[in-house]
Amino acid sequence: MRSRKVLLVIGFLVTWTYATYYLLLRQAGVQTSRDQAHQAFRVNSQAREANQQSHHLAKNVFEFVKIKYLENQPPAAMPPSASAGSTPQISIVAAEISAELPEQRVAKAATARIPTKTYLANGEPVFPVLVFACNRVSVKKCIDNLVQYRPSLDQFPIIVSQDCGDEPTKEIIQSYGNQVTLIEQPDLSDITVLPKEKKFKGYYKIARHYGWALNTTFGVGFEFVIIVEDDLNVAPDFFEYFLGTHKLLKQDPSLWCVSAWNDNGKAAVVDASQPELLYRTDFFPGLGWMLTKDLWAELSVKWPKSFWDDWIRHPAQRKDRVCIRPEISRTRTFGKIGVSNGLFFDKYLKHIKLSEDFVKFTKINMSYLLKDNYDNTFLRRVYTYPIVTYDELRRNLIRIEGPVRIQYTTREQYKRTTKMLGLMDDFKSGVPRTAYHGIVSFYYNKRRVHLAPNANWKGYELSWS
Repeated sequence: MRSRKVLLVIGFLVTWTYATYYLLLRQAGVQTSRDQAHQAFRVNSQAREANQQSHHLAKNVFEFVKIKYLENQPPAAMPPSASAGSTPQISIVAAEISAELPEQRVAKAATARIPTKTYLANGEPVFPVLVFACNRVSVKKCIDNLVQYRPSLDQFPIIVSQDCGDEPTKEIIQSYGNQVTLIEQPDLSDITVLPKEKKFKGYYKIARHYGWALNTTFGVGFEFVIIVEDDLNVAPDFFEYFLGTHKLLKQDPSLWCVSAWNDNGKAAVVDASQPELLYRTDFFPGLGWMLTKDLWAELSVKWPKSFWDDWIRHPAQRKDRVCIRPEISRTRTFGKIGVSNGLFFDKYLKHIKLSEDFVKFTKINMSYLLKDNYDNTFLRRVYTYPIVTYDELRRNLIRIEGPVRIQYTTREQYKRTTKMLGLMDDFKSGVPRTAYHGIVSFYYNKRRVHLAPNANWKGYELSWS
C-alpha cells in the first residue's frame, strides 16, 4: 500500500513536471511566434518602402535617360529605313524601365516634349517661338496668327508655356495638336510678398514663369529664342524679320536683343512708306523679342523675383547695350485686361500700327545697324539737321524739305514736347522709349523728326525716371 502511494506521488510529480514543461514550451512558442510576427511585419513594411523607393528611382532613371539620350535625338536623325538593330542600347534600357511605369505618367511626359533639333540640315538655326500664357483663352488669337504666318514648322517650333493651370486655356492650346508644344510651369505655389506689394503679386509669378520657361527652352541647346506674350498679334513678315536680323546679335557685342515692337508706333507718327526701316535703341522694348543663349546664361543666374522688364532696363543689366527695333511694329497687343490693368492701352497701345507689308529682310544688307556704321551715319546726320519748334512743325511753317530736329535740355521740356506730339513721355532707368543716345525719331506731317538733346549730351540720368 505504501509503495503504491509512493508510485502515485512519483507519477503525479512526473506528470506535473511534463505538464509544466509543456506549458512553458507552449508559452515560449507563443512569444516566439509573436516576435516573429512583429519581425515579419517590420520586414514587410521595409520591403514595401524599398519597393516604393525602387519604383521612384526607376522613374527618375527613366526621366534622366529620356532627357539625356532619347529627347536629344532629333526625329529626323534616324532615316525611315533604319532598322531596329540601329537603336542605341541606352534606348532599349529606357524602354524597359518605362514598361514598369504607370502608362498615364509616361503619356503625360511625352506631350510636353520640346523639339530638340537646334539646326536645320542646311545649317540654319532653329528659332523656337516661346509663347507665355496663363488664363486667357484669347491665346487662340495669338497662336492662330503665329501658325498662319509661320514659314516652317521645323525652323520655328511654337512652344506655349502655361502658368496658372487654367484648364480652359490649356484645352485651347492642346487643340492645336502637333502644331504647337505645350509645357506647363510646375510651380503653381503662392508667393509670399510684403503687404504693400500684395497688389503686385502677379508680377512675381510672371518673373518666376519667365525664368523657368527660358531655362527649360534654352536647356535644349537653342542659340536663339523668340519671346511672344499671349496677347500679341504678329505681322506677315514677323518670322522673316527675325531671320534677317539674328546674325547681328552674333556680329555686334553692343547688341543684346531684336524687338518687333515700336513703343511710338502709332499710325500718325510712323512712315508707312518705309516698312523696311530699322533702328538701334537704348530702350528695351520687349513685346515680341529675340535673345541669345549667351545673354540668357548671363541673366539667368541673377534673374529677379519680380518686374523683370524694368530690371532688365537697369544700367547694371543693360551695360550700354542696345536693341534693334522697327519703324513699323511687327507685333500689336490686344490684351487690355491683364496684370497691368490696361496700362497705356487706351491712350497708346491700341493705336499701334501693325505692318501689313512683307519685307524680305533676309535680302537686305543689315550692316548699317552695326554700331560703328550706325553711329558714323545716324548720329552725325541728326546733328546736321536744322532745329525747329513744335509750333513750327505743327503749323507746317518749315520752309525747307527733309528731316528736322527739335531740341530738349530738361526732363520737363522733354515730357511737355512728347505729350504735344502724341509720343510716350515716360522714362525707364532714365531712358526715353525708343531713344538712342537720347534721340527719339518719329514721323510727323510727312517729315522725319528727331527729338534730341544738345550735341554735348553726357548720358542718361536715372533721376529722370
